[in-house]
Amino acid sequence: MSTIHLHGNTTASPAQFLAALTDFGPGRSKIFGNSADDYLKVHDRGPQYADVTEGSGGVWERLSYDWSDPHRVVMKTTDSNIWGGNSGHTYTFTSQPDGTTAVDAVVVRQGKNLKGHFLGLVLGTIGKGVLAKAFDNTVKAIEARNVKA
Repeated sequence: MSTIHLHGNTTASPAQFLAALTDFGPGRSKIFGNSADDYLKVHDRGPQYADVTEGSGGVWERLSYDWSDPHRVVMKTTDSNIWGGNSGHTYTFTSQPDGTTAVDAVVVRQGKNLKGHFLGLVLGTIGKGVLAKAFDNTVKAIEARNVKA
């Protein structure tokens, strides 16, 4: 099992970051590069939760989203073609005195088959840089989205 910790600061508010994380409409891939629009399927959605399948490049996962805490989004993997066990993502937003927001993300990857175990090992070692770049791109895309708004 691999656990990857990512951190960034953004000019987006916690509410703006939360809104982007929970926007499951077309164009999600512009914010989250690993969430291709053709994989995206919303199974159920409420005011503070969603059940969504997303992915890209032959890897998909069904996630249970919970944003009942406006400063934290927990995404638990409930099904996937390669991830199982305790896999998922947690985003935590903290308002800073200078008006920015600190964003902490924890990605847990537990493979459920040979491909998943291999990709989990890669992500936990040499692949962490790829996840960090994707995270930075997401932060920039959310900031750009809010400048347009």
